Amino acid sequence: MNELHQIAVLYAKPGREEALRDNLIALVAPSRDEEGNLRYDLYGDVNDPRRFIFIETWASAAAQRRHHEHGLHIRHFHENGDADVERRESFYVIEPIA
Repeated sequence: MNELHQIAVLYAKPGREEALRDNLIALVAPSRDEEGNLRYDLYGDVNDPRRFIFIETWASAAAQRRHHEHGLHIRHFHENGDADVERRESFYVIEPIA
């Protein structure tokens, strides 16, 4: 199995933290229900309320691609909730080494 592990970091626009938090929370349950999802967790930075971190594991790159390109909840976020995002700080595809 070629699992895909990734971390995505987003920052809310000033004053839009709660709106972004709510929109990101709405992504979690439907993403976890998608075929090929093994982990889909959302974290908030305790030192910076504007920073949100997703930690995801997918059964394959194809499963992650289906999620990102075809998930109705993801498309809805990009059309609506994305307006609350100031920037995407980083996006990492990682692999376990120990």
